[in-house]
Amino acid sequence: QAEDGNIEYKLKLVNPSQYRFEHLVTQMKWRLQEGRGEAVYQIGVEDNGLLVGLSEEEMRASLKTLRRMAEKVGADITVLREREVDYDSDFPRKITEVLVRKVPDNQQFLDLRVAVLGNVDSGKSTLLGVLTQGELDNGRGRARLNLFRHLHEIQSGRTSSISFEILGFNSKGEVVNYSDSRTAEEICECSSKMITFIDLAGHHKYLKTTIFGLTSYCPDFAMLVVSANTGIAGTTREHLGLAMALKVPFFIVISKVDLCSKATVERTVKQLERILKQPGCNKLPLLVNSDDDAVTAAQQFAQSPNITPIFTLSSVSGENLDLLKVFLNILPPLTNSKEQEELMQQLTEFQVDEIYTVPEVGTVVGGTLSSGICREGENLVVGPTDDGKFLRLKVCSIQRNRSACRVLRAGQAATLALGPFDRSLLRKGMVMVSPEMNPTICSVFEAEIVLLFHATTFRKGFQVTVHVGNVRQTAIVEKIHGKDKLRTGEKAVVCFRFIKHPEYLKIGAKLLFREGVTKGIGHVTNLQAITTKENSVDESLGPGQLSF
Repeated sequence: QAEDGNIEYKLKLVNPSQYRFEHLVTQMKWRLQEGRGEAVYQIGVEDNGLLVGLSEEEMRASLKTLRRMAEKVGADITVLREREVDYDSDFPRKITEVLVRKVPDNQQFLDLRVAVLGNVDSGKSTLLGVLTQGELDNGRGRARLNLFRHLHEIQSGRTSSISFEILGFNSKGEVVNYSDSRTAEEICECSSKMITFIDLAGHHKYLKTTIFGLTSYCPDFAMLVVSANTGIAGTTREHLGLAMALKVPFFIVISKVDLCSKATVERTVKQLERILKQPGCNKLPLLVNSDDDAVTAAQQFAQSPNITPIFTLSSVSGENLDLLKVFLNILPPLTNSKEQEELMQQLTEFQVDEIYTVPEVGTVVGGTLSSGICREGENLVVGPTDDGKFLRLKVCSIQRNRSACRVLRAGQAATLALGPFDRSLLRKGMVMVSPEMNPTICSVFEAEIVLLFHATTFRKGFQVTVHVGNVRQTAIVEKIHGKDKLRTGEKAVVCFRFIKHPEYLKIGAKLLFREGVTKGIGHVTNLQAITTKENSVDESLGPGQLSF
């Protein structure tokens, strides 16, 4: 049994003494902290993992003690599954797995971000509509209408922009969604775990939007939706490749099983299993057919990135939808509390992904806080502008999942209101950092890349669109170290130069580039930093907006 992590093995908890009870409660607090508000107790298991099992009576007493412990720390418990074990004894013995969940002390619910990928018309938006609205689809796309953001999306039925949908689970593991005409604020208040779905576009025309959604919103997991009747078609392989290149753990949902025969569904499953087992993928497919499988899948999936759960479901008949909900309810966060605390102790850095103008509020930016803590009323600097400067601004208010929030912690996504700040000075790809950070910006940088596909040879002077985090800009290949040209599948260190304006980059950041059919991945290895003149005041910006 691991010391850290949120899984605890217990043989039995029958009538503990007061001292032992206090010790058990302290241990539960530690496990909850490790799992950021979630812990799994396996009762009837020895510390070395031996499945012993308990009699009916002992199990009842143990669960009663566990309930008392949970009450003491202010948590709720749900029995995930029970299993009988063959242990040499006359009476049947059982093991029980229990989920303990509470809202963490700082009132920050657990928030997981899941990006939704898949080919056009595979049923991504419909599935999200069914999960978040709580109503099944009519087979003609009624469920997805609430997700669309533009008129042309409703008319064509195709997602072209990135939309966010939320699904909550309360401490008892029940689904909290819009079904009882709740508002987003009510969902946030009732939930102790939130799943934010990032609905991405499936059509090849909108590939740059999909890549931007995957690189800048830093999803914890990806859900690849495959239609049972068409199988692996169109952009499915490409999206699978993107998730693997960015090292985002993914699981697969085969939708529309009500439209086709069992044999067709099995053929699609086999096709997927064959692709997942290929040398490039090296994944272990796990088909989920029961609640038991869903619990196993969620725990194994978080522990080993090689396991890929596969769900077969229908958004129209609702078949196997509950298995996906069970899986999402148990899915643990990737980072433990220690890693998050380390990030929070660094200086503030907020990535700007979207910019809006809201009446009576002013300019609002949306994005993710990658490190540090951001509070209302804080003074930050934003940049780089086209000439490499940073401008001062003040955070007026913060909203998270459409409800007001005073403090933002590392790894959380939110929108910040900036008051009367001029919107035209902002663009996607900028960062807001604390003034003492002295950020490094560059126009020229080096990256170690692998060319995934290119029709001819890749050489100096070639122009590609580079994606690094929330940065998206065209860059020219200045130099390929040690070679004249590159062919498909080759590795090299390449020097790129942004053609428009300098950007804020970090060494080690993952990089994707594309141009037509050319594609490549890699990471940033070196930056040629541009030094910014300290405290140079730009008079043209007017009072209150100074720049560095």
